[in-house]
Amino acid sequence: MWVVLGQSGQLAQSLAARPDMAGAQFLGRTQLDLANPEQAAARLRELEPSVVINAAAWTAVDQAEKDIDQARVLNAAAPAAIARTCRDLDIPFVHVSTDYVFSGEQGPAWKEDDPIAPVNAYGQSKAEGEAAVLFVGGRIAILRTSWVFSPFGNNFVKTMARLGKERDEVRVVSDQVGRPTYAPDLAEACVKMALLLQKSPEFAGIYHYANSGHVSWADVAQATFDELTRQGMKSARMVPIPTSDYPTPAKRPAWSTLDTTKIQALGIETPDWLGRIGACV
Repeated sequence: MWVVLGQSGQLAQSLAARPDMAGAQFLGRTQLDLANPEQAAARLRELEPSVVINAAAWTAVDQAEKDIDQARVLNAAAPAAIARTCRDLDIPFVHVSTDYVFSGEQGPAWKEDDPIAPVNAYGQSKAEGEAAVLFVGGRIAILRTSWVFSPFGNNFVKTMARLGKERDEVRVVSDQVGRPTYAPDLAEACVKMALLLQKSPEFAGIYHYANSGHVSWADVAQATFDELTRQGMKSARMVPIPTSDYPTPAKRPAWSTLDTTKIQALGIETPDWLGRIGACV
């Protein structure tokens, strides 16, 4: 039996929509509370899963600046406890991490072995989670991803689609660059990675997964507005602005482009993000 930690997030819902995940158990907070890592691990051990995918995390980037201790519990202590259980059971554990573990300094696309240097509390908590999971070892794959969007839940593309219909003009940051990731494609990568880990622990390690094409947030907004127009709906005018004009409690990395060469070498595809926009408008 496959177990997915999480129910309401974009990745969990994307996994739940897959026919091949019909027999999986999706565990939300009421069934398995990651805020109590050891209890969560004990509950997981009782279920005797064959694969665990962690689609749950603290993702409130700005709120993490105030609640770093709680972010660390969900993003570091809990994954470590789950990883120990999976190691003891000798089963695959696929854990999702983030581009925010990097500094955001511009250069080549970030590779898996590049030095990490998070610029905010959320990124720090995820970096600590990576280190803890890697320390445990076993059939573990960490998938770093970026800029996730989907037809489910709240995300940037859906927000832009709503604002595009409501407003005449929308101002969007144009100096932060990364690779958008369509959650159903990320779900596909998680499943394929788990199957590879079932075959052999040699596939354990850190991988980057994002859709092809690196763009700014303003580019994503414009693509969303273009899709609204294509579908015959009202669309706003996009006005690019610098990050300095849109201050947030947590600093965002300016350069988040992930290199996906390593995971593509395993036969896991990274389709162009632009072709996924229409499903979310």
